[in-house]
Amino acid sequence: MVMKKNGAAANASAGESSEARRRRARRVSRILRRTYHMGTALKFRNPFELLVATILSAQATDEAVNEVTPRLFARYPNAAALAGAGPAEVEAIVHKTGFFRQKTRSIMNCARALAERHGGRVPESMDDLTALPGVGRKTANLVRACAMGRPGLIVDTHFKRVAGRLDLTAESDPDKIEADVAALLPEEEWTDFSNALIWHGRRCCSARGPNCPGCPVLRDCPYGQTATAEGV
Repeated sequence: MVMKKNGAAANASAGESSEARRRRARRVSRILRRTYHMGTALKFRNPFELLVATILSAQATDEAVNEVTPRLFARYPNAAALAGAGPAEVEAIVHKTGFFRQKTRSIMNCARALAERHGGRVPESMDDLTALPGVGRKTANLVRACAMGRPGLIVDTHFKRVAGRLDLTAESDPDKIEADVAALLPEEEWTDFSNALIWHGRRCCSARGPNCPGCPVLRDCPYGQTATAEGV
């Protein structure tokens, strides 16, 4: 099968109007939100914990992060405590998440910035969040959406892959993907759609072996339609 660089089937939805794409995106959103009605897999009790957990989740499974964060937050429950921690102690706790030295520096630098700039509180604005060390738009959107109740599109690797296969975007840059999908869906659906799309990427539309015949949005997926037609 000939593929575009974003993973969608080439020309699968050629000629689709902007309005038709919006209608298709709304159908996909409705079905996936009904199928996967859960939030982020990361466990947290407040914005600070989710912020740190998200930084730790880079190139690590959520299960690994959830295993280490209870001990981490029991010992360092807030930004000031983590900022003043001994790096070796933090490294020992987060070791299982991989790249533990780099991640220790990242979460401690972020905690230090929170303590110095924001009185230990996690700021709500996108600009303030992305100004923190180690925090990009994906992390900021995740914290804002799942810990603060703000609408947000969380463009992680699963979101990027599935949105491309669904031909909701032809972009590869996460910020451009976010802008494309934001134009297709109402703001109030962004958070639940993000979480649903991520769960769908984990459970059905995986990178190596998507289960197209069992996909709940197969009829609205150009990639899946082409794959099943060609027996891929």
